[in-house]
Amino acid sequence: MKKKNIKNKEENSWEEKVVQVKRVTKVVKGGKKLSFRAVLIIGNENGQIGVGVGKANDVIGAVKKGVADAKKHIITIPLTKYFSIPHPINGTSGAAKIILRPSATGSGVIAGGSTRTVLELAGIKNILAKQIGSSNTLNNARAVLNALNNLRTFKETAEIRNIELEQLY
Repeated sequence: MKKKNIKNKEENSWEEKVVQVKRVTKVVKGGKKLSFRAVLIIGNENGQIGVGVGKANDVIGAVKKGVADAKKHIITIPLTKYFSIPHPINGTSGAAKIILRPSATGSGVIAGGSTRTVLELAGIKNILAKQIGSSNTLNNARAVLNALNNLRTFKETAEIRNIELEQLY
């Protein structure tokens, strides 16, 4: 019985936010066909994050598809003890570029748009982010995911360079 309760708590710990809902049209033989596109971000505020897109004839269906898509694209990121990232990094997706820098303790999340939502749901509390190029909501969210996916811990970097961890400092 206890295992089920723990499992339910883990499943319920995922928080989802709808970043954008757009009404899109497709021109067909009989006229215009309306549908909806929803961009969603899910995260457990503990280093796991995912971005998904769903399209359907109604908003609720699009949101459900978006959640399913986001769960397929979940990544785990390394967080420091101050809930920041280990080092500065850049990310891209399409024309959207993003710069992420670790920030001082207590400075909060300094970011805008979908970037802020992604970083907050990932559990990052102290970071500075800058969007460059595109203002597209989906591409900026994916650019943040790209940057966070390329983060390395000191331990991983030491293993890649075949040196001891103490030599990095």
